[in-house]
Parts: sequence; structure tokens; C-alpha cells
Amino acid sequence: MSLLRNKTLIVTGASRGIGKALAVELAGRGVRLLLSARSEKRLREVVEPCAEQGGAVQGVAGNVAHAEVVERLMLRAGDEEQFAGFIHAAGVLAPGPSAWELPEPVFCEVMDASVKGAYQLARFCYPLLLRKGGGLAVFFGSGAAEKALPGTAAYCAAKAAEEHYMRQLAVETDQVTALVYRPGIVETRMQRQAREAEGGQAERVRSTFGPWKAKGLLATPEASASKLADLLEHPWPELHGRTFDYREL
Repeated sequence: MSLLRNKTLIVTGASRGIGKALAVELAGRGVRLLLSARSEKRLREVVEPCAEQGGAVQGVAGNVAHAEVVERLMLRAGDEEQFAGFIHAAGVLAPGPSAWELPEPVFCEVMDASVKGAYQLARFCYPLLLRKGGGLAVFFGSGAAEKALPGTAAYCAAKAAEEHYMRQLAVETDQVTALVYRPGIVETRMQRQAREAEGGQAERVRSTFGPWKAKGLLATPEASASKLADLLEHPWPELHGRTFDYREL
């Protein structure tokens, strides 16, 4: 019996890439899903394959950096006892420009996706999870959190902040299992954007990301999603406060 079966989880960034693959994987394991993505059209396109897996699934379009969107997700959560928490897979790369070239709206978009979204999810989910005595908070990290990669300044900073935010949550309470999952180098829209990057650091970005594709080093979204789903079948207290990398699992 899956530890996740009949539990309700929020999954952000669910309309494409690893988030979409994860939604389908979890639906197949009997998880009740609340899916979030900014595009309503793309969100509808992932709800259907999840429903075909037999899982109960609902979609809420909007940016989880905005409080009202997360409030809508919580209203949809329904049965408090079945609500298990969230997986925050949303992220924006914005590759190419030098750090000083990034327009403010783009910088804010990257930070909103990873950092403010993480804050809003914890803000609204943790009180409910603490009342019921436990739950799960999964944050998508990246090796970029520990590196300075030319042309990805905002993303590197955002992932470093998101990963440290998990560590803060983990030391403040162990009732909710908080962890970081680094999904590996995956063939996603982000990778394609990096291979086609423009801006002051574009050549350096393309020279870093391009060879991964050429050498066949990119994992599929489905493979990375499956590894995370398998990880979450372990007793959750054993995962608390830790960072897990797809390539090491």
C-alpha cells in the first residue's frame, strides 16, 4: 500500500516538465491532487491524463506567489485529515543576461516562482498541517544553489534562498517533514531556453547547457518524477531536513 494513497497533495508548476510528469506519476499511485500552474489552458491539459490514471484531481490556475491563489488551493483541499502538504516544483530560469542586465520584472518573476511561492505555501499550509499533527513540504532545489553559473544569476540566488528556507522550516518544527529534492539535469523547457539563451552571458550559458544534450546526459522528466515519488514512500521523518539529489538516489 502506497504511503501516498488517498492523501491530498498540492503540486505547483504542474503544467509542464517535471511538475507535469510528477502529477501523472502521483495520480497513478492514488494520490488526490491539487495542481497549480500559471496557465489555465496548460493546466487543463495535465488534469486529463491525471484523471485517466484514476486519481482525483483538481486544477487552480494562478501564480502561487500570490496569497489569493494559495488560499483557493486550500479551499479546494477539502477534508483536513487527508491533506498531506505540498510539492513546490515551480521555477523560472530566465537564462542569458548578465546579472546587472536583468529587467526588474524578470528578476521578480524568478524570485516569485521559487522563493515567494515557497513562502506562501508554507504560510497557508503549515498551520493546517501542524493542527493535524504532520505532513510534507517538498521544495525543488538545484545544484545551482551552490554554484555561480554565468547568465543564471537570479535562478542561482532563488534556489539558494529556497533551499535555505526549507532548512529554516526544518529547524523550527519537525512535525512537518520538510526536504529539498534536486531533480537532476532534465530535458525540460528550461534546458531548451538555456540552449537558446540571449544576452550578455548567452554564449557561456549555451556552452554549459548545450553539451549536456549533445552527450545524452539529460534525464527525462518522467524518470526524475518517479525517483521523487519513490523517495516519498520512505517514512517521512527519515527525510526531514535533508537534501536529496536525483543522481544519488
